[in-house]
Amino acid sequence: MSYVIGIDVGGTFTDAVAARDDGTMISTKTPSTPPDYAEGVVTVLEDLAGRIGTDLEGLLSDTSYVAHGTTSTLNALVIGDVGRVGWLTTVGHRDSIYIMNVVGRYAGQSPEQVQDILATRKPAPLVPKRRAKEVIERIDYKGSVIVPLDEDHAREAIRELLAEDVEAIAVSTLWSFRNPAHERRLRELVHEQAPGMYVTLSGELSPRIREFSRNATTIMSTQVGPTLSRYLEPLTDRLRGHGLRGPLLVMQGTGGTLAAHEAPKTAITTVGSVLSGGVTGATRLAEQLGHRNVICTDVGGTTFLVGLVVDGAPLQTTTTVVNQHIIDVPMLKVQAIGSGGGAIAHLDAGGNLRVGPRSAQAVPGPACYDQGGTEPTVTDADLVLGILNPDNFLGGRKKLSLERARAAIREHVADPLGLDVEAAAAAIFAVQNAQTSDLVRKVVVESGEDPRDFVMYAFGGAGPVHCFAYGAELGVQSTVVPLGPSAAAFSAYGLAASNVGVVKEVSEPGTFPVPALAVTKTFEDLEAEARTALERQGVELVDIELRREVDVRYTMQLAELPTPVPSGTLTDADLAEVVAGFESRYARTFGEGTGFSAAGFQFITYRVHASGVLPSTVTLPDADPADGKTVEDTLTGTRRALLDPQRGFEDTPVYDYRRLRPGHRFTGPAIVEVPTTTVAVSHRDTAEIDRFGNLVLTHTTEEA
Repeated sequence: MSYVIGIDVGGTFTDAVAARDDGTMISTKTPSTPPDYAEGVVTVLEDLAGRIGTDLEGLLSDTSYVAHGTTSTLNALVIGDVGRVGWLTTVGHRDSIYIMNVVGRYAGQSPEQVQDILATRKPAPLVPKRRAKEVIERIDYKGSVIVPLDEDHAREAIRELLAEDVEAIAVSTLWSFRNPAHERRLRELVHEQAPGMYVTLSGELSPRIREFSRNATTIMSTQVGPTLSRYLEPLTDRLRGHGLRGPLLVMQGTGGTLAAHEAPKTAITTVGSVLSGGVTGATRLAEQLGHRNVICTDVGGTTFLVGLVVDGAPLQTTTTVVNQHIIDVPMLKVQAIGSGGGAIAHLDAGGNLRVGPRSAQAVPGPACYDQGGTEPTVTDADLVLGILNPDNFLGGRKKLSLERARAAIREHVADPLGLDVEAAAAAIFAVQNAQTSDLVRKVVVESGEDPRDFVMYAFGGAGPVHCFAYGAELGVQSTVVPLGPSAAAFSAYGLAASNVGVVKEVSEPGTFPVPALAVTKTFEDLEAEARTALERQGVELVDIELRREVDVRYTMQLAELPTPVPSGTLTDADLAEVVAGFESRYARTFGEGTGFSAAGFQFITYRVHASGVLPSTVTLPDADPADGKTVEDTLTGTRRALLDPQRGFEDTPVYDYRRLRPGHRFTGPAIVEVPTTTVAVSHRDTAEIDRFGNLVLTHTTEEA
């Protein structure tokens, strides 16, 4: 029986989980190795092999597949480390990416940033104008050719791009989603002059209406496609050299994986891949625990991530924003801020304490790592407050320097504010908890949900440390800290538990009522494309699951909502039910009474989500029984710690998680030390170990 492995590469740590169908599951965590993250992948696999009792070759030769979440595409886009790209578009429409439909000034910005009008700026152009070339052609909104492609003119434009030494070319013409013939011919013309040149066509990557976002999506995917290839190809060869016979799969933002050899073709879909692993893992765990509504919170070393599971399914979005550019990529709806354990505490120009978004990351790391970092971080504050054990961080594999942490906080926060070190650390702790709870509340409320209807899951290295604070602020009744064999590598567990996934979509705007036969034909075509795409992965699948949806809006409104569509041959009655479903979702999202059915309805974009079910089933196994041991047997002593600034430092019981068993129950304040994380339990909480080894916090108010 082979292993399946999930690897989550973060900015600070790289996590890995190896699982078998018999319930065997091993996890580990090692520092990431920027800028060569592949080295960290090999390191974490070696550590994982050692925990299993074998070597790297022994582990990989007994592995069915490796599912990998990578930050390479997102990091490349954010910092601008992208390839030299050329762009071909319809004559007269080159300036769309520079005008940006005005949204470039506010897309992805906070309300405070949007209101500061004088400080708002458009981002740097995706492509300089000398590498943006127009071609003579025109297809209309019906897909009819109005002006044939001028091939001689196109060849000259391509020659000019090649003279600019481009390594890839993006092609995005007007109305390509209705008729991609000119784009396909342009690719042929590129390959006439530059065989093997990386080319992306908007009609294949993002066949959606709205010119600017389609152009931006195509260009940005082209910018990172070669980068992703340069990362994945040598990594695949390296793993194969160590004995891996199964495929290397790459996580996408949708929560499904792609084969590594296919991923660069749609590189933009891997943006957010590491963000979706935790939500996917939470969805699988929620199935086992019977939870329908879950708030997923992941506090890593660099970021704090929030996603939702609603009615048993992860909440999705059809667009996202990267560097103030709207890109048309369906993905799990996950929001992030720079507020992880490595977030740096600093004073702004007004002398106010801020935490993040800058991070110490793995190098140099928090001051307490004693690796050259001198700025105080959330982890340094947690150490000064007694929550972290300097001698037992990561199960004792890394020693923390309390002296370095205190010195960093004293220099950068305590002395400038006239506080002692402990008070400054408590302030950092409070700011961190406040901004994380604010983000969670924003995500939940803006999705039209009530936090009190949800269970919260807290994972990542620092999530269990802070979840008691931001969970209580939200009013959730309980928080699940997924421990057991997945521990702080929970996102890696989600990667290992993911199936192969592709999404196929096309815009065909129409006013309701839309002919049912035409809608059926559109979905059948998309389903055929999806099946073909799954076959190209070259991965053994035991089943294919298809899910349909259509983006619906009130006539002439911009707010479109993806709405489920039944399978099979559709009838007019089925489409009427789709409209009813849209109105229900609209009211839930924007509030009762906000809809206006008298305006009519429009179907805009049709979409099929295809999931290729892998042979291995990854689920959390039951934990070992207590065997008569009481919770008192798991105590290792007490430590003076501050969990509540109003209560101050107090002697706090410390429990060894490795000895806790299902049914063990205790009240806070308490600290639970886990080999890969630490769980803080406040005086308002009761903690209990469930049958999978997860620690469940039940929150009560002071009045209760």
